[in-house]
Amino acid sequence: MPGIKVKESESFEEAYRRFKKQCDRSLIVTETRARRYFESNPEKKKKQKINARKKMLKKLYMLRRYESRL
Repeated sequence: MPGIKVKESESFEEAYRRFKKQCDRSLIVTETRARRYFESNPEKKKKQKINARKKMLKKLYMLRRYESRL
């Protein structure tokens, strides 16, 4: 669980920025989104786009590996 100690000379904005950065590094937001039951249409399309790109890159990688052996 992320947590920070606010320094005496530190403003609220700086402390909040550090806290947000720590939350991003610990992947709290992405994990909660992944655990949600309902996915909106834009989220579904985004995941499909990412998966299609991964699949295409994998095919391209395998094809290049195959051609280099010839």
